Amino acid sequence: MATEVERDSLDLRYEGFRLKAPAVEARLLGSIAQRGIEEPLEGVEVQGRGVLLNGFKRYRCARKLRLATVPYSSLGQDEAAAILGLLRGSKERALSILEQAAFIDELRNTQSWSVAQIAAELARSKAWVSVRLGLIGQMSETVRRQLFAGTFPVYSYLGMQLTLVIFRHIFA
Repeated sequence: MATEVERDSLDLRYEGFRLKAPAVEARLLGSIAQRGIEEPLEGVEVQGRGVLLNGFKRYRCARKLRLATVPYSSLGQDEAAAILGLLRGSKERALSILEQAAFIDELRNTQSWSVAQIAAELARSKAWVSVRLGLIGQMSETVRRQLFAGTFPVYSYLGMQLTLVIFRHIFA
């Protein structure tokens, strides 16, 4: 159930875990200007404050349009459970492989969960989890910032990484 919350009351600590898409955001801005925010932003309640997990494009559009309040839906009060819910989420809030990797890395670091535990919680294979942890683990902070800011094409980066893996395998 969505409620209206003060836009500026939301904690944006996970904004860097979500890919920016300036062209998509520009179209969304026009839509929100005409019709308002139709789908609530989603987050988790941590110490009485909403921590945003999903809806960062809508949040930025609301800020540009100077909307004081936004529709918000809480996914609960357990941060790890909310992240798992987001990772398991429906197609409407599908995460890219890099976004999945960032959240899985967060679970591994903050919860000290093993690859097997994360895989079991997500009903995925250990290989699925390992691939994502490998992608984010070998990425420099500079590259990560560029990719998540939308200033370097993700698929080009992933293609380069796949080429390097194949090259190493062939010539190892």
